[in-house]
Amino acid sequence: MAEEEGIVTEQMEEASGGLCWLSVLSCLLLACCYVGSLYVWRSDLPRDHPAVIKRRFTSVLVVSGLSPLFVWAWREFTAVKTVSPLLALLGIRLEGFIPAIVLPLLLTMVLFLGPLMQLSMDSPWSFTDGVRVVLDPCFWTLCLSDMRWLRNQVVAPLTEELVFRACMLPMLVPCAGPSTAIFTCPLFFGVAHFHHVIELLRFRQGTLSGIFFSAVFQFSYTAVFGAYTAFIFIRTGHLIGPVLCHSFCNYMGFPAISTALEHPQRLAILSSYLMGVLLFFMLLFPLTNPSYYGVPTPVCTLTSSPSSLCFS
Repeated sequence: MAEEEGIVTEQMEEASGGLCWLSVLSCLLLACCYVGSLYVWRSDLPRDHPAVIKRRFTSVLVVSGLSPLFVWAWREFTAVKTVSPLLALLGIRLEGFIPAIVLPLLLTMVLFLGPLMQLSMDSPWSFTDGVRVVLDPCFWTLCLSDMRWLRNQVVAPLTEELVFRACMLPMLVPCAGPSTAIFTCPLFFGVAHFHHVIELLRFRQGTLSGIFFSAVFQFSYTAVFGAYTAFIFIRTGHLIGPVLCHSFCNYMGFPAISTALEHPQRLAILSSYLMGVLLFFMLLFPLTNPSYYGVPTPVCTLTSSPSSLCFS
C-alpha cells in the first residue's frame, strides 16, 4: 500500500512538473510573439515616428487579440479544469467592475502622492483650470490625434496587461500558486522590455555602458511594476484595474526624486513622498480585498492550494 501511494505521489509530481514546464514555455512563446510583432515591419525610422507607431499598433493589436487563444489551447492541452469561463479568467467580467475601476487606481495615486504634490506645485494652472481643460473636448481630440499619447496611455497599457497579466497568470497559477506567479510573471514582462536596447544601439542613442545601465534599470522597474499589477489582477480578478494603473504610471513616469531634493518646497514634497509610501502599504490589502470584487476571483479558482491572497 505504501509503495502504491509512493508511485501515485511520484506520478502527481511528474504531472505537476510537466504542467509547469508547459506553462512557462507558453508564456515565453507569448512574450516572444508580442515583442516579435514590433519588428515585423522593416524601417530606418525611430520608434517615436508616427508611421512606426501606426504599423506597430496594427501588429501588436493582432497578437494581443489572438493571445486568449494561447490560454484556450493551454487549457485544452493540459485538461486543467476551470470553473469560470475563459473571459472571466482573463479579467473581463461585470461582477465588481466599478470597484475595480476606482480602488486600484486610487491606491496607485496614493503611492504617487509625492510626485502629484510636486506636479501641482510646479504647474502654472490652478485646479479649476485643470478641470476645465480635462472637460474640454478639444483637449481629448488633440490627445487622440497624438500617436505617442495613444501608445503610452491606451495601446501599450491595454495590450501589455492583456498579454502579460491576463493571459499569463491563468497559465502560471495552477502550477506555481498565486504568490509565486505574482513574482514569476513580471520576469517575462521585464525581459520583453529589453528590446529597447536594440533600438538604442541601432540609433546610437548613448554610450554602451549608459545603454546597459538603462536596460538594467528598466528591467528592474518594469519587473517591480509587473509584480504590482499581477498582485492587483489576482486580488481583483479584473483586467481594467491593471490597465488604468499602467496608463497612470506611464503618464507620471519614474518619480523625479533628484528634482524633489532641489525643490524650494522640498520638505513638503519629501514628506508627501514618505506619506504616500506609508499610506500605500497600509491600504494595499484593504483596497484590494477580494470581497469587493467577488470571492474567489476567477484566476484563484485555478489553484489547488488556497492562498490568503485570494480571500482576504
